Amino acid sequence: MLPISPQRLAVYATVAIAVLVIGWRSQSGSPPTAYPEPAAATATAQDSSAAPAVVVVDVVGAVRRPGVYRLPGAARVLDAVRKARPTGRADLAGLNLAARLADGEQVVVPKRGGGGAAAVAPVAGSADAPVHLNSATLEQLETLDGIGPALAQRIIDYRTMRGGFHSLDELDNVSGFGPARMAALHGHVAL
Repeated sequence: MLPISPQRLAVYATVAIAVLVIGWRSQSGSPPTAYPEPAAATATAQDSSAAPAVVVVDVVGAVRRPGVYRLPGAARVLDAVRKARPTGRADLAGLNLAARLADGEQVVVPKRGGGGAAAVAPVAGSADAPVHLNSATLEQLETLDGIGPALAQRIIDYRTMRGGFHSLDELDNVSGFGPARMAALHGHVAL
């Protein structure tokens, strides 16, 4: 065995002490420094499958600035109504302000005492317009052939539990849907 010089032994001892001090500090409870991910990157990773990047909606009725608005994909009816600035006569109690918006919807803000119900619909007044599963009311769902109050409620319960429908095929997961009913609704429903 070769003899170790005193200088080399001092270097080895210094390195060993430094390793021990670093190890002791990491175990002493002081958390290691972590750099948080940017919020936008985190949100994009989590929401990429749940919502489109942008939705385009038409806001009409008792608002100061009716029109078409581009909003973030996870926007709610409340966001669209705020953007259009509701009037003092707007009856916001008639709207589900927490409902997620779907691309191509029309949000109708009713007037107080106007007698008309608020709606979130694809195109106002169009009988051929598809019913949007992620925002349709119980009454709107019941307008579909073969959908009664009980099945319409199961659709609403399903979308509430799952945060909305992500594809039309998910309707098959709702109790009471099978291939025949899915085929009958083809072209009459949308997200």
